[in-house]
Amino acid sequence: MRLQDYLDRICFEGEVGVNVTTLRNVHRQHLLHIPYENLSVQLAEPVGLAIEPIYRKIVERGRGGWCYEMNGLLQWSLEQIGFDVLRMSAGVMRSERGDEVIGNHLVLAVHVDDETWLADAGFGDGLREPIPLQEGPFRQGHLTYSLQRLDDGYWRFHNHEFGGAPNFDFRYEKADETLLKAHCDLQQTEKESSFVLNLICQKFEPEALQVLRGRVRRTVAAHGVWEWVLENAEDLESELRSVFGLEVDVDQIWPAIAARHEKLFGNERHFVRRTPRANTGGPWGSVDPPRMPRAESSER
Repeated sequence: MRLQDYLDRICFEGEVGVNVTTLRNVHRQHLLHIPYENLSVQLAEPVGLAIEPIYRKIVERGRGGWCYEMNGLLQWSLEQIGFDVLRMSAGVMRSERGDEVIGNHLVLAVHVDDETWLADAGFGDGLREPIPLQEGPFRQGHLTYSLQRLDDGYWRFHNHEFGGAPNFDFRYEKADETLLKAHCDLQQTEKESSFVLNLICQKFEPEALQVLRGRVRRTVAAHGVWEWVLENAEDLESELRSVFGLEVDVDQIWPAIAARHEKLFGNERHFVRRTPRANTGGPWGSVDPPRMPRAESSER
């Protein structure tokens, strides 16, 4: 496990130091070059919290990961540089489901230059760069987030309007590793887990966010949001390779992906365009994709 190999993986250039500039740059480069993905869960490949297999998977094999892997690797790299990093247990949708979800997400606090920063490369479509641990809105590119201090001592992170999950809660305290492990195991084995039911891949680009949920592909950019449906396993493999940089044989998981899509949306097959803004040459240049109604789902 070498820091330089990780820095090469994220295409980081220049010198590193224990300062806010390095923190921001490492966080941003991580998200630009390592996709958030749950293919291991879909392929029934067990994943855990130990850093060595996470490093081998992401750095050596060129894969991505979910929150425990993405933030676990980010924590390791920042500590190798010399940062003071705190692992924190978080709960996605604690606002609706209560304390039982604490541990279903891992986030990081980084103390540098007499200030504490929230770092999170593991929410998939959340922060592009770390933000100060203080209340208020934060705008990054065309996306707006906010932090809220709750009366019970928790912080609540509010995701941008196009995000998959709207929020998560955390306390500024050392993570309960037992809880993290329990939720890590549960979310990849329970039949009703959203990670078992749904393929999820997400990756930031300099001017856009690319999202794949089952057969549905989405591009979120400043000038609009586009969605369309993948037709077959070949389309899925092509998108994974060209957009997310993942070489994965999807033949064994495609039937379940197709069945899940039909259950949620019926037989949607065409391009969809949502929330278009002024045409500035979107993903298809000046050509608008065909439009069709979208079946709504309570699943995120």
